Amino acid sequence: MNVLVFNCGSSSLKYQLLHMGEEATLLAKGLVERIGLKNGILTHKPEGKDKYEITQDIPNHSVGIDLVLKALVDADHGVISDLKEIDAAGHRVAHGGEFFKDSAFIDEKAKENISTCCELAPLHNPANLEGILSIEKLLPGLPQVAVFDTSFHQTLPAEAFMYGLPYDCYEDLRVRKYGFHGTSHKFVANRACEILGWNIADKKIISCHLGNGASVCAINGGKSVETSMGFTPNEGLLMGTRTGNLDLGALLYISEKKNLSIEEANKLINKESGLSGISGISSDMRDLETAAEKGNQRAQLALDMFAYRVKKFVGSYSASMGGVDLILFTGGIGENDCASREKIIKDFGYLGLDFDAEKNDGLRGKDALISKEGSKVKAMVITTNEELVIASDTQRIVSEIK
Repeated sequence: MNVLVFNCGSSSLKYQLLHMGEEATLLAKGLVERIGLKNGILTHKPEGKDKYEITQDIPNHSVGIDLVLKALVDADHGVISDLKEIDAAGHRVAHGGEFFKDSAFIDEKAKENISTCCELAPLHNPANLEGILSIEKLLPGLPQVAVFDTSFHQTLPAEAFMYGLPYDCYEDLRVRKYGFHGTSHKFVANRACEILGWNIADKKIISCHLGNGASVCAINGGKSVETSMGFTPNEGLLMGTRTGNLDLGALLYISEKKNLSIEEANKLINKESGLSGISGISSDMRDLETAAEKGNQRAQLALDMFAYRVKKFVGSYSASMGGVDLILFTGGIGENDCASREKIIKDFGYLGLDFDAEKNDGLRGKDALISKEGSKVKAMVITTNEELVIASDTQRIVSEIK
């Protein structure tokens, strides 16, 4: 089965075409940027061929996806001879609310529920839905599947997902912890157990997806039982430009003193805070490490705060599960920044984790253990592959329907 995977953002879309045989094979991938702006860009990377790039106005997602489809069958840069060779499309959808406990075949009811969740994820779900509708228009009848960032966390128990608000806030407004990065947490946990030869059903795992957006997830027996992101992706860890956990009273105080509107307060906590707000330099860990090495104290403070908060979540999740067997690092920082990993993990000896600094040093973008031989609790770096999860779920669900 050839599965075309889409991750549609508000002004961009990423895609991959994968052949799902005994092993998944990448046929092509690419990126459409500047959708809705002048001089949009399609960058198409077919396997075994030269990169193909075009620049033109791309007014909407439908035009962008049409360019992708034409690139896939292009005589020089394509990887298939006919669009009929595409068997299904899989879409990343940010928010499934309480409607979706698993990935779902896209029918009229699914589209209606995804639309309902737009108010929960106004920056993401509308673009995700537009990608679905564009494929309907351009390839009518093609089976489509939605894979949700939130669905993996639908196994959280009520004591973990409820907030200490009046109960009608949950009943009437569905305000609760939903969690995100579920596709990544699910993939790396299963991949690590596969590498180790473990049965995930009897393991306790803490997955740290660390990037510009970051979250920690407690996985017990293959199921998410706690996660750091909440009703929105702002809760939890300090992130690139997000505050993470914040006393709500502090936000009310700041809003009153600075006379902030709701929109301005939202911008403050999501776009102007985090590593960038603390350091005053950048949201990029590499920039902060360079500045800290030169003696910049605010850059060092941002690095210290980031590591400290990850450590706190790992410790609390170990306590909530009654122990841990494996701690995972993934995401842009988790996979590539050995200094951040060491800063987080070096003091976990009390958990039974014997950290191997030599294995960790210089490790970038590879699946590998970073704990010593014989360590009671193991630590690993696992490269995430959300597109593969989307393609696998799409293949599974379409096959079930057929």
